[in-house]
Amino acid sequence: MTPLSDKLGDLFAQHQPGYALPREFYTSQMIYDHDIAAVWNRNWIWVGHETQIPDPGDYFLFDYGPESLIIVRDREGDIRAHLNVCRHRGSRVCTESSGKARVFVCPYHAWTYELSGALRAGREMGADFDPADWGLRQAQVRLFQGMILVCPSADAPPIDDALAQLAPLTAPFGFENLKVVHTAHYPVPANWKLAVENYLECYHCAPAHQEYARSHTLKSPLQMEALLPAMQKRAAVSGLPTTELNLTGPDAIAPGTDVYYRRYPLFDGYKTGSQSGEPLAPLLGTLTDFDGGATDVSLGILNYMLVYSDHLVGYRFVPRSVQETDIQVVWMVRNDAEEGRDYDPEALTWLWHVTSQDDERIIRHNQAGVNSHFFQPGPLAEMEWAIHDFYNFYRAMTGLPAA
Repeated sequence: MTPLSDKLGDLFAQHQPGYALPREFYTSQMIYDHDIAAVWNRNWIWVGHETQIPDPGDYFLFDYGPESLIIVRDREGDIRAHLNVCRHRGSRVCTESSGKARVFVCPYHAWTYELSGALRAGREMGADFDPADWGLRQAQVRLFQGMILVCPSADAPPIDDALAQLAPLTAPFGFENLKVVHTAHYPVPANWKLAVENYLECYHCAPAHQEYARSHTLKSPLQMEALLPAMQKRAAVSGLPTTELNLTGPDAIAPGTDVYYRRYPLFDGYKTGSQSGEPLAPLLGTLTDFDGGATDVSLGILNYMLVYSDHLVGYRFVPRSVQETDIQVVWMVRNDAEEGRDYDPEALTWLWHVTSQDDERIIRHNQAGVNSHFFQPGPLAEMEWAIHDFYNFYRAMTGLPAA
């Protein structure tokens, strides 16, 4: 059997720079398994916000592919991430998606773990058994202004310097003072890479997203540039920096440390991403007014956020199988905002609900076409520049040089 490294090398040798990837990258079980091991297990994943686990013992699970992580606040108040795999026979330790625990007890043989992950007791294991050697495996954790990032690998991408450069740009939004008010799931029968590639380009925005295209200038670079100076003046008054930060692709500090910040204008008449253009929630952080803009933010290569003046929308594209991806959309507002008084959940979620439904449809059709034996990768448009950076990141994760 041909080793996977040779197969990947042959496939990348077929890949023309500036073109889409060959079919097998979206159809092969072997490549999908490698994606989980080489990409997802070795990169920072945005799993949630610290306000989701305010007290010791509060926890939630984050699952992807065959993996499961327990995100918990321990007795000292620190946030930890444990691999949800019992060290005895491998059973899932936690089976509820969220809750509050005093300890974690494996439902199979009752091995009992502290919130820290240390093994408290393993029943009848003999005199030579040392519980200190059999705690839950740990994932690395980084907190960025309240956002929880987790990497299961001991050799995580060195993202700290990139986050430090991003921090002053996002500080006015007060990420640490947000809360999650709604999460929606949009399962799509497609490979996770097609879902990420779709998010990374707005070439499709005008034809595929009618509601989004009414308010967001990203669909048209010329219109965006024309409206940018006026938005930048308003942003300066409201307390928002308009400096761009693009530590992605060849400018990334290292593979997997991609960090991005860009504020761009909405069309005239839109203060935020709403159906009417009017505000949806209280202003975030220290902002004093609406500047009529939106900010694209990435925290690593797998985590994307769109930040308006009054709310944040987070996106994850979580692999479930070769051709099954869970598009997860998370809406956040200021943590003192009250539902019914300060925001209406239906109005808040409207735009990115209908847009995500569009995405499910177009990604599904994309995968159906890629599955064809007659599919041949086509050239990428100028507006799809970020996909090229994604491909180079992906190559780096496989140990191959950039194209």
